Amino acid sequence: MIYLILFTTAFISATLFPLGSEALLIYDITQGHNIYLLLFFATFGNSLGSVVNYFLGLKGEEYLINKKLLNEKLIIKSKKYFDKYGAFCILFSWLPIIGDPITFVAGILKFDFKKFLVLVVISKFSRYLFIVLIV
Repeated sequence: MIYLILFTTAFISATLFPLGSEALLIYDITQGHNIYLLLFFATFGNSLGSVVNYFLGLKGEEYLINKKLLNEKLIIKSKKYFDKYGAFCILFSWLPIIGDPITFVAGILKFDFKKFLVLVVISKFSRYLFIVLIV
């Protein structure tokens, strides 16, 4: 049950809802739970939440264009820039506040999903590994 709660918290915290999973991870570590399982479930949940953001951006692009909240020409111009530097940006998806919108924008700009997934997992895993190592 501990791991399911951590997974759920990490998942929700990676979506556009404000919630943090780091405090729960630290608490679970101090309670003596299996660090490898904690690291796995936190990374898996947080990465899956970022995938949800990606698909919301991917599917929401047409809606945003139709509502005139996005300019299609600007998207095309931004896509070229994001294709060039997006991989670097996605590595910052672990950051609070700006990380979740980065994953949303990656979906809007149709960044290659395979690259996206690898980079997000690296980013999220690195953050949780750092927390595990300092606790």
